[in-house]
Amino acid sequence: MAEHHHHEHEHHHAPRLSKYEEALSKYNCALNDDEIREKVKQIIIEKVPQNDTPEVKKFLMGSVELTTLKTTDSEESVMAFTERVNQFDEQYPDLPHVATICVYPCFAKTVSETLEVDGVEIACVSGSFPSSQALIEVKVAETALAVKDGATEIDIVMSVGRFLSGDYETVCDEIAELKQVCGDKKMKVILETGCLKTAENIKKASILAMYAGADYIKTSTGKLEPAATPEAAYVMCQAIKEYYDETGIQIGFKPAGGLNSVMDAVTMYTIVKEVLGEQWLTNQWFRMGTSRLANLLLSEVVGEEVKFF
Repeated sequence: MAEHHHHEHEHHHAPRLSKYEEALSKYNCALNDDEIREKVKQIIIEKVPQNDTPEVKKFLMGSVELTTLKTTDSEESVMAFTERVNQFDEQYPDLPHVATICVYPCFAKTVSETLEVDGVEIACVSGSFPSSQALIEVKVAETALAVKDGATEIDIVMSVGRFLSGDYETVCDEIAELKQVCGDKKMKVILETGCLKTAENIKKASILAMYAGADYIKTSTGKLEPAATPEAAYVMCQAIKEYYDETGIQIGFKPAGGLNSVMDAVTMYTIVKEVLGEQWLTNQWFRMGTSRLANLLLSEVVGEEVKFF
């Protein structure tokens, strides 16, 4: 009898885990930043050189999300930008075309009316990119309009301020609601890893984004520094792998921002290969958000400097 009473008493005092904390408890989020840095250093020293090949660079061209997110973008400039992708297909029939053209929602219609290449997705950044500081109604409307105008993929920014203040419920509810608006269109959730600072935060944000309905997790908006670091990529890929092992759901990975050199791209490829394996090395599951890299990769593949895009 006393035992029974004791059990009840204990139960009464056990803090109830929210469903978000419960989801997180299935994963190791207590990461040490120095250990992560060491692991990444090893991968870069030992594994990157063997991926520095023409084949990998060719593959990476097909993973590029060709992006223009400038204040000066106009219908004319976005149309010309899209035309380059059409011309590329004619001029370099043996090379993979880019995976995606990524623009603001007000240009979704322009891209969808101009794009002639099969298999190139139209991505729009939505939900008050890059700050995500807007009422959820505004985020929903912007996302719905982007999809209506031809976006086949949507990139949103997680509510970083809410995440950092521990309001996981609102963070996840927003992601889930926006995923509902996207329907069968793929949704990428940007974690803005430079604002999350620690490996532990990046791991938690990755798990929560996937749990709430992300089809891809993405490092950065490219509007803040630091953007896509190898360390952030490593932690996010680990999270994707553990989530896949736990749920059987495969989530894509997109580093973006701060990819300034071909070596940066090869490093990201190597991290994906080492942590996630071959299954993720397709231009469906691995994307890179960048514009400058397209020309740099093309130049290396054809063996002379080309400014095509």
